[in-house]
Amino acid sequence: MEFLGFTLDVATLTNNALSIAAKVALALLIFMIGRWLAKKAVTFAHGIMLRSRLDETVASFLGRLIYGVLLVVVVLAALSKVGVQTTSVVAILGGAAVAIGLSLKDQLSNFAAGIMIVTFRPFVRGDYVQISSYTGTVTEITLVNTHLTTINNHDVIIPNSDITTSAVVNYTALPNRRVDITVGIGYDADIKTAKDVMLNLAISNPKAFTDPAPVIRVTNLGDNSVDLTLNVWTTNDDWWSMQCDLLEQFKYALDDNKIDIPFPQRNVHVKGLDQMINQMYQAQKLLTKKD
Repeated sequence: MEFLGFTLDVATLTNNALSIAAKVALALLIFMIGRWLAKKAVTFAHGIMLRSRLDETVASFLGRLIYGVLLVVVVLAALSKVGVQTTSVVAILGGAAVAIGLSLKDQLSNFAAGIMIVTFRPFVRGDYVQISSYTGTVTEITLVNTHLTTINNHDVIIPNSDITTSAVVNYTALPNRRVDITVGIGYDADIKTAKDVMLNLAISNPKAFTDPAPVIRVTNLGDNSVDLTLNVWTTNDDWWSMQCDLLEQFKYALDDNKIDIPFPQRNVHVKGLDQMINQMYQAQKLLTKKD
């Protein structure tokens, strides 16, 4: 068959067209089935992550990441069936990944730290923690940063890479917490009476544990006071309120028992003060005589 001066073999064209059509159909079939399987795998993984009490935001992000990786694998498998050299495609993707990694190395560091946080779970949403110099309640954990809400309602955003390299104090990881209250009394006060007053108030507080029982000890002989420290256990939920209640009750009870809580005092000695006063007195006498 002649077409525009070229000889065309109809049989060859037909065979090639059928072969290409079969490859395209197979590639589309691989893509459709692969995408369906990827969605099912992501749904299954997402359910497992939620059942393991992983944060919803983190679980969704990881699900999308897994789906993206699986979809790339499916596309490469489909392209290989139509004769595309996937080796070059993989090389291009690898080069792009390296370039993106170099430009976003800080974010990738935060991402890796976020993976460690959600895996090892040093804290979860709702915990009251101290990270470096920041203290607050964890309100959100992402794979890049963590949000804390302070007691005065400030939103503190901390990069995850800073968290993994800092000491983290989780105040609410355990159900119970100890209240430590130190009160200074004067050296003239009766230590036994002051201890009995404070201990009885702690024991009678309904929020205080009886096991372990509250204890009070002399912990310091300071410059201006004898320091008594009370240790009493309670739940995390009652820790703050019980501490404030006991502090107020201690003040009233110690005042009622005539036990003073001293404040710092200093005696200042001025060298040569008597001589200065005598000179001023002599100068005043001279002025009086002249008048």
